[in-house]
Amino acid sequence: MTRFIYDQFTKQYIQELLKELGQTETSKTMVSERREIDIFFTPNPEKIADASHLGLLGKLATTPAVFEPFSNPVKPREIRSCLLKLLDLNAEFERQAVREKRRLTPAESPRLWMMTPTASAAVLADFGATLDLENFPGGVYFLPKGLLSAIVVIHQLPPTPETLWLRILGTGKVQKQALQELYQLPPDHPTRETTLELLYNLRAMLEARQNLDPKERELIMELSPLYLQRLQTVKEEGIQQGIQQGVQQGIQQGQRRLVESMLQVKFGAVDAELAQIIEALIEVPPLEQAQLILQLSRQQLLARFSRDS
Repeated sequence: MTRFIYDQFTKQYIQELLKELGQTETSKTMVSERREIDIFFTPNPEKIADASHLGLLGKLATTPAVFEPFSNPVKPREIRSCLLKLLDLNAEFERQAVREKRRLTPAESPRLWMMTPTASAAVLADFGATLDLENFPGGVYFLPKGLLSAIVVIHQLPPTPETLWLRILGTGKVQKQALQELYQLPPDHPTRETTLELLYNLRAMLEARQNLDPKERELIMELSPLYLQRLQTVKEEGIQQGIQQGVQQGIQQGQRRLVESMLQVKFGAVDAELAQIIEALIEVPPLEQAQLILQLSRQQLLARFSRDS
């Protein structure tokens, strides 16, 4: 995924998930240097106790926090850059405390959480990063105590409900499993709908791009069940509420465009043969529909829906 799209999605994602727990700033510019922090979070003491539904992400947000996510394995120079930003930020906090004639408490000092899909053992060792399995799951590596920093290696996090909201920011199989777990959450989960809306937007941004790489094509396919599920829900609600026929036709047209899009992503183009099975595909339940397009070859897809028709 391109850096810009990943940055935009991740900033909005973390900001939305944490907005009920405190204040978030994105692209915060440091006073001393023209350095930008991706996400700076200040918890609301009255709200932070309600963070349990966010699992590990909520735990990382119990103190002022700098979140620096990376779409590719973090590099040493990027770690050093993040550390500089944290040191500058802590210096600002300390100067503010001096002006107010008080001491900065440990709870007020911002912590740095660098999020990366993977990180080599050599890079972790070079920065003295170690696990704290008594208090945090595997995959969270802490730098020496005085640096107030940690590297969260997303692909090493255990696949538990506690880590779900961070694993969604992973790639490949890790992200795919996280999306499947997201599908299965109950509709009334406090974070499910927010995450779905953000993922719909991510899919739309990717689909609008040209020259997609294989990872981006795969992600579009993985996100398609979410989008189809949304269309199906809208359709069912529209029927229940007696929405006018024209709106229902619009929904059906949207479903057709989405199926065409998935076929195009999978096979490169929708020719006359594939076009003939679109109507049959629309009749399949949304999740099964996307899985069939993703898993079956062109000939298998044509054979199956030719027989079904």
